[in-house]
Amino acid sequence: MQTDIGFAADRFIELGEKMSDPQVMSDPEALAGIMREYKRLEPIASKINALRELEKAVNEADAIIEANEDAELTQLALAEKEDSLSRIEQIKSQIEEFLHQPDGDENASVIVEIRGGAGGEEAALFASSVYRMYSMYAAKRGWHIDVVNANPTELGGYKEISFIVEGEGAYKRLKYESGVHRVQRVPETESGGRIHTSTVTVAVLREAEEVSVEIRPEDISIDTFRSSGAGGQHINKTESAIRITHKPTGLVVECQDERSQYKNKDKAMKVLRSKLYDMELSKQQAAVADDRRSQVGTGDRSERIRTYNFPQSRVTDHRIGLTLYKLDSVLNGDMDIVIDGLIEADNANKLKNDAT
Repeated sequence: MQTDIGFAADRFIELGEKMSDPQVMSDPEALAGIMREYKRLEPIASKINALRELEKAVNEADAIIEANEDAELTQLALAEKEDSLSRIEQIKSQIEEFLHQPDGDENASVIVEIRGGAGGEEAALFASSVYRMYSMYAAKRGWHIDVVNANPTELGGYKEISFIVEGEGAYKRLKYESGVHRVQRVPETESGGRIHTSTVTVAVLREAEEVSVEIRPEDISIDTFRSSGAGGQHINKTESAIRITHKPTGLVVECQDERSQYKNKDKAMKVLRSKLYDMELSKQQAAVADDRRSQVGTGDRSERIRTYNFPQSRVTDHRIGLTLYKLDSVLNGDMDIVIDGLIEADNANKLKNDAT
């Protein structure tokens, strides 16, 4: 572990020097990569400095204890050494946890896609509720949401909606939301009072930076069209909506939220880049599929992860066996208790895997 900490400390200093190197500064791609790594290590730089100061204090206390010239001073040195060693273990644990975080992506922006699944109009209405839940959660955490594309229904639901979430810890906390979300309730469209089960699927993609994925101009085709929606006077009458097709993979991305064609294209490219990054990441993860399945945060998107039961006001996350009778609170954005549980379970799994 000391080797890891020493390497991180030396690497942080090395990266700082490289960023002022004229040769590196003239290479945008290399500079971006160095800045990403520097930014990842920056939060633990102060911890590493504190660790070295505590280690120095232990050495000084040892010298006093070894000299054994003054009983009272020796007793103080022993107490200081014990306190410093305790703090050293705490800081080492914090640094270890940080260094084991995957790719330093915890503060990356994310693209969230919500789609109605089984249940027709009721699924679309629940998709709207799930979007509202994430919007309110984002507001509580001070995150910014930017809608990319929405396909609303006349009853106020969404066949699908995608949006970008920006803010500290966005990826770290929202990455656990990928999967099938199931709702059990009496639909607004049901007059018989029978409880129906409907589903929506949620996909969470880490927003990829331009240097992470190369998209060649000849590999994409861009079409424009008029925005569509459920109706109303604000439908865009100009062809500002954008559809981008990535020819090698067949991926199609649309953005029609903005009235500016340029802004729609910029958002669509962000989504396409992130989808391509996710595809490449999935290929890499397939090689370690057993480990992937053992981790809470990387479940398959076809897996049922959570049930929202309205008659019992119950929310159950099936991955960690957590049941809360606080449905209204969770749907109003009070999601931390669920997400904190998922993070704890994921960290426990990772520690277990590291030990075996």
